[in-house]
Amino acid sequence: MSHEMSHLGPRAFNHEQSSDAEAEYDRLRDLARQEASKRGECFHKSQEAYSSGDGAGAKQYSEEGKAHGRKMEEYNKQASEFIFRENNSNGRVAADTIDLHGQFVEEAEEILEERIKYAKAHGQTHLHVIVGKGNHSAGHIQKIKPRVEKICEELGLQHTTEENSGRIYVNLTGGEAVMPPVSEHYPQQQHQQQHQQYPGQQQGYSGGQQQHQQQQQQQPDELEQAVNDLLPKIMKKLEKACCVVM
Repeated sequence: MSHEMSHLGPRAFNHEQSSDAEAEYDRLRDLARQEASKRGECFHKSQEAYSSGDGAGAKQYSEEGKAHGRKMEEYNKQASEFIFRENNSNGRVAADTIDLHGQFVEEAEEILEERIKYAKAHGQTHLHVIVGKGNHSAGHIQKIKPRVEKICEELGLQHTTEENSGRIYVNLTGGEAVMPPVSEHYPQQQHQQQHQQYPGQQQGYSGGQQQHQQQQQQQPDELEQAVNDLLPKIMKKLEKACCVVM
């Protein structure tokens, strides 16, 4: 499998990232593009050699092209892992959410399939999939969203576009895709509501606040564990794709 050499654009992060993080992501993708260009050059030379009757030369260029192709896939795999961890760990998304920003279409497909398996295995009933609005892609066309919808259809899962068109709500139970109350999928608003429910906190009632703080501390740990559990499986799938003969 050769990953499509286009992505959501330079804003691949869902948060204000450091310049070092952005530079690392760009570096890996740029290295992949360079290898893709070298691969194309080698395959072109291979065809020319074959047409001129130089079978040995054609084979040599072909092998060199395949080697560049493997390097391209390796750099893309590293970039995919890097951006996945940047966008999905350290409490940057809720436990029922996965962010596919910065992924190539094929990468997003493989990651989502593993995430759905993981969610079902851990009793999750739904999943919010961040696919982006396509504002920074060529022609402002959403590329990941149609593939996510196709995967859901193939798996028999009902889905719907959320109020934010860059997000898809997926019902993992096989039932109708009915959005839960806003407070359940926008953690910040839920936090505000919970905070308002305890007006007596200033008078010494701190039980609710302490419980909420504990939940906030636990969620990043759970998300980090999920990311750590998913990454080896995702990278294994990407690795298999790298081994396919170009």
